[in-house]
Amino acid sequence: MIKIYNSLTKKKQDFKPVEGKKIKMYSCGVTVYDDCHIGHARSLYVFDVICRYLEFKGYKVNFVRNITDIDDKIINKAKQAGVGWKELSDRYIKLYRKDVENLGLRPVDFEPKATENIEDMIIYIKELIDKGYAYKTNSGVYFEVRKFKGYGKLSGQKIDDIASSGRIKSDENKRDPLDFALWKIVQLQEPGWDSPWGRGRPGWHIECSVMSQKYLKRNTLDIHGGGRDLIFPHHENEAAQAESLSGKNFANYWIHHGLLTIDSQKMSKSLGNFIKISDVLDKYPANALKLFYLQAHYSSSIDFSWQKMEEAQKAYQHIKISKERLENFLKNEKPKPPLSRPNSKIKNYKQNFIEAMDDDFNMPKGLAVLFDLVNRINGELAGEAKEKNKNLTYYRQALDQIASVFGFDFSKKKLEGITKGKVEELIAERNLYRNQKQFDKSDQIRSRLLEKGIILEDTKEGTVWRRK
Repeated sequence: MIKIYNSLTKKKQDFKPVEGKKIKMYSCGVTVYDDCHIGHARSLYVFDVICRYLEFKGYKVNFVRNITDIDDKIINKAKQAGVGWKELSDRYIKLYRKDVENLGLRPVDFEPKATENIEDMIIYIKELIDKGYAYKTNSGVYFEVRKFKGYGKLSGQKIDDIASSGRIKSDENKRDPLDFALWKIVQLQEPGWDSPWGRGRPGWHIECSVMSQKYLKRNTLDIHGGGRDLIFPHHENEAAQAESLSGKNFANYWIHHGLLTIDSQKMSKSLGNFIKISDVLDKYPANALKLFYLQAHYSSSIDFSWQKMEEAQKAYQHIKISKERLENFLKNEKPKPPLSRPNSKIKNYKQNFIEAMDDDFNMPKGLAVLFDLVNRINGELAGEAKEKNKNLTYYRQALDQIASVFGFDFSKKKLEGITKGKVEELIAERNLYRNQKQFDKSDQIRSRLLEKGIILEDTKEGTVWRRK
C-alpha cells in the first residue's frame, strides 16, 4: 500500500483513489514570462517520477498540468521588452516545451493554457456570485473569504491570524482585506476579455480551480501538487473557490515539494544565481540532473552547486557503464527468461525498491537500491560465468524497471552532446562579449564548448569550430 504525506492532514496516509485504479492528478505549471530555471525542472521531474511510479504499480493516471499565459508579470515583462504580451508568452511557451523535451519528461494528458479557458472561468465566477461567495466592485470580482468556513485548513492557519499578519494588502474596493480577486477590470490598452462585470482578465487562483476540474472531469481530485511556496495563498484559495462551488473536497491528497537553493542562497536574478535549465543541460546530460534531484526527498529543500552536478555526473556514468557492460555480456550469451521471483541467493531488488517508493515516494532510498543493484551486477560480471546468465537476466529486468520509473534514458539518441545550432548560438554570444571587451565572459564560453569537445579557432574570416 502506498503511503503519501498529505499536506492537508499533515500526516502520512494510505493512498486510496476515488475510483479504484484510476487516478486524477493535477500540478501547477509555469507562468511563462521568462526562461525556466532548475527549480522549475525539479518540480516537473518530481511529479513525472510520481506519475511513472503510480503507473508502475498498475494505476491508470490522468495527469494535467497548466500553463499560465496571462499574468501581471507577463504584461510587465512584455512592456519592458517592447513586444506584445502574447508574443512574449508564446516565445517562452516554446522554450519551456523544449526544456521539457530535453529533460526527457513524458507529456502529460492535458496542458491547457489559461487564455484557452476564459469562458469557463467566467461561468465559474458567475456561479460563485450566485451562491453568495463572491461580489462585484468597481475594480472586479472578489471571493469573500470569511464566507468559506474551511479557509486556512490547508496552510494550517487561523483566519484571524492571517488577517492580522500584515501579509494581506489592503484595498478599498474589497469588503475585507482577506478577499482575493477572481476577475480584474482592466484599462482599454491592457489585455482583457469581455465579461458581465466589464472587460478584464481572471485572477491567478481561479485558473487552476477551473482547469483542473474541467480537464480531469471531476470535482474531487485524487492528487493536487506543487511547490511548498504555493500552499498559501494559491492552493488555499484554489480549494476555497472549488469547495464553495461544489460542496465537495477539492483534492484528497496534497503533495508539496521542497524548494531549490543555489549554494545555500535563494535563487534570484538580483543575486546573479538564476540558473536556467538549458544552462545545466549544455554541460551535463539530463540523466545527471535527474540523479542530482533524486538525492533529496521530494518534500525537502535541495541545494544546487556545480560541484554537486559533477558528482551526480560521475554517479550517473557509474550506472551507465554498468548497464553497457551488462548488455554486452547478455548479447553474447543465449538469453534466458528472467526469473519470475529471485531465489534465496538473489536479493529481491525490485521488492526493496517498491518498499522504498511506497513510503511517500522515497526517491533517495529507491536510488540507493539502484546503486546496490549496479554494484551487484558489477560483482556478477567479475565472477564465474557459470551462474551469470540466469542471474543477470533478472538483474537487467530489475535495473530497467527502476531506471524507467526514474526516467533514465540509456538509448544512444543525442542527450549528452551539443547541437550544431547551439554551438553557433554560443559563438555568436562569445563574439558579442569580445566586441564589448568582456573577455572573461567570452573565455567562459570557449571553456564551456571545450568541455563539450568543441574547439574554437579565431581566423581572419571569423570564428570556426571543429570537434576534438
